[in-house]
Amino acid sequence: QVQLVESGGGLVQAGDSLRLSCTNSGRSFSSVAMGWIRQAPGKEREFVASIILSGSGTYYSDSVKGRFTISTDNAKNTMYLQMSSLKPEDTAIYYCAATDTLLPPTMVRHFDSWGQGTQVTVSS
Repeated sequence: QVQLVESGGGLVQAGDSLRLSCTNSGRSFSSVAMGWIRQAPGKEREFVASIILSGSGTYYSDSVKGRFTISTDNAKNTMYLQMSSLKPEDTAIYYCAATDTLLPPTMVRHFDSWGQGTQVTVSS
């Protein structure tokens, strides 16, 4: 069973950097892909980034491309999201998610296992 636990959120200023971590405390990475989804206050969940665990690719939303980098350390069963040049509009709860879909995981509905989320707040 996949058990995802996020960490690393916090309050930062615009322009700062922050790294989120997601550890799978269940079985070793057995999903096809993992990703980050965020939800801002009053808005729907939004795809941020995803990574194919075999190493065959990464995907980013246009709003974070060039600023965020997703990566994994398979030996530690951990996924990371390095966020740079943060903006107030990046403020949201960030969820770690996993999927067995064979489609490019670029939509919220592609993910079927979720963590509890970690809050990221970017002040202007």
